[in-house]
Amino acid sequence: MQDTRLSVATAEIAALRKRLARERAARLEAELAAEKGFRDLYEQQSRLQLLEAIAVAANSSASVHDALEFAVTKICLYAGWPLGHAHLADDAFARKLRPTTIWFVADRERTREFRRATGEIHFERGMGLPGRVLETGAPLWLVLPAGEPSSEGLTPRDEYAVRAGLKTALAFPVLAGTEVVAVLEFFSDTRQQPDEALLRLMSQIGTQLGRVAERRRAEERLRHDANHDSLTGLPNRALFKARLSQLVARHARDPGEGFAVLFIDLDRFKMVNDSLGHMAGDRLLVQVAARIMAALRQEDIVCRSAADGHEVLSRLGGDECTVLLESVGSAEDALRVGNRIIDGMTAPFMVEGQEMYVGASIGVASSESGYASGDDAMRDADLAMHRAKSLGKGRCELYDHSLHALAARRLALETRLRKADVAREFVLHYQPIVSLASGDLAGFEALVRWKPQGEALVFPNDFIGVAEDTGLIVPIGAWVLGRACSTMREWQRRHPCDKPLTISVNVSAREFAQPDLAARMGGIIAESGIEPGIVRLEITESMTMGNIDKTVEVLTRLRALGVRLSIDDFGTGYSSLSYLHRLPFDVLKIDRSFVLKMDRDEEGKQIVRTILSLARSLHMEVVAEGTETATHADLLRRMGCDYAQGYHYSRPVDEACAEQLIVAFAARDLARQRTCAG
Repeated sequence: MQDTRLSVATAEIAALRKRLARERAARLEAELAAEKGFRDLYEQQSRLQLLEAIAVAANSSASVHDALEFAVTKICLYAGWPLGHAHLADDAFARKLRPTTIWFVADRERTREFRRATGEIHFERGMGLPGRVLETGAPLWLVLPAGEPSSEGLTPRDEYAVRAGLKTALAFPVLAGTEVVAVLEFFSDTRQQPDEALLRLMSQIGTQLGRVAERRRAEERLRHDANHDSLTGLPNRALFKARLSQLVARHARDPGEGFAVLFIDLDRFKMVNDSLGHMAGDRLLVQVAARIMAALRQEDIVCRSAADGHEVLSRLGGDECTVLLESVGSAEDALRVGNRIIDGMTAPFMVEGQEMYVGASIGVASSESGYASGDDAMRDADLAMHRAKSLGKGRCELYDHSLHALAARRLALETRLRKADVAREFVLHYQPIVSLASGDLAGFEALVRWKPQGEALVFPNDFIGVAEDTGLIVPIGAWVLGRACSTMREWQRRHPCDKPLTISVNVSAREFAQPDLAARMGGIIAESGIEPGIVRLEITESMTMGNIDKTVEVLTRLRALGVRLSIDDFGTGYSSLSYLHRLPFDVLKIDRSFVLKMDRDEEGKQIVRTILSLARSLHMEVVAEGTETATHADLLRRMGCDYAQGYHYSRPVDEACAEQLIVAFAARDLARQRTCAG
């Protein structure tokens, strides 16, 4: 009985022990589960805190650099990894990564060589750990090789990683959309197997930082676009004026820090726009900007972008640009830069398969004038530019105080010109053109003069430029052609001769660009009753150097009227010989500057001989302008030149005096005939 009770007790004790063991195991399991839950919760909270901290810092940081620097530090502290670094995409296409100064370093001495090696490498796609992340756009975890470098390691940094005791590496991309804008890499000095949770966390951080980078880039793009020309990418007027104001203020503090403003206006650009359209004009402007940039030396650069350092000039609008020169030694230095730009514009531009010749007129304002504001400097550079244009274009002129008076006079002149009665206030003067072979009068060139009521005669140099700029030259030119043709028709009636005299009339650049030029001129000539064959339309060489195909088309239409065409001021263009054979000209007029040099040196004579030879090869007659002396006339006659025009025969004279010249030449011819007959 006693044994039975003992057995029962023993069994109960054993059962109790089993129950206690089960309860203990269950409690331990519950505690472990609770501990794991708490640990997971803690990890989750830590991850959320990390994400939140990085998000707050990134959104409030002044730059992407600051956001990445904060993230690298926080991630290293969170993971307990002693080394972290950020690489940035080197360009907009993310073709390679460049190192930055962003590091978290727990042990500077131990990692010195590794960091130096990293700072010297631009990782291309697929190269090393950062390059592989750049290529795939995905996080990557590496357990580094313990011995020799491996293609799976940090190549080409394995050797330095081993020396630094680095055993595990993690890198992830910062993505702006699908574009990798940065790669962050981290290193541990213990071997750790891939942690999927940590990799997911890094991906989230990369996406978060990418959104910030995308916003920052959008903001930078907006700021850039607000201050830059959309066509050329150059700084616009607002940015130029801001930077100019900075230099003016600096010069006021330190007069030794000089500066200069170059105001550039393109010559003949409107002809390209009118003939080929605005799209072609835009493409030409881009080429012009590149040509000017190439003409500038590095020390000329001040208007530059922090991103690329290539912006040296600004586009104000249309065909106007400015260059801002910093730390200029003297105004002469600025003039040298301007002349270098002009020289760089002499070669033709290619637009839509056509050669285009576009020059530049440049005005310079120097800090030596003591400017109190940037606006004053820009105004004076603009005045100097207009002075350059008035002196014949393709020039660089320095501002001086007299230009203010000139500008005031120009404005007053423009106002008066707009109010002028063309038919009553304009008159024509005529300069004879003489046959060198016979000495007979061959014709006249009609030259316009302005005679405001009660005032002195105003010569072309003083008002034609204003008329061109304002477009008033078009109605003035129409009146000149009509008046010249009608006058010649009347002279023919009064003084008939075997060989009719010719009448030459200049066509302005503004007129030449008019789409209905041929039709309008044809109507004017027909209305005058003159034979079209005795009309010579003179087109300056520079006007033909825009769109060569368009020029040929316009000249062909004019020639179809029955008139003859003269190329005026020949020899002053940039590349005449390359296309002259395509232009349907009948007469070549040698520029007076070449004729005036003939009796000074042999070179002057040789230039004229060359032009005459060219004209003969193209079956063109030649008129030598600027024949001022008997020596000039004799030299030209012996060289075989056809006609001469200049003060040796007569200055331009009014209508009555021109008619007297007709009578005088006719009388001399009659006397010569009688002498020969006798």
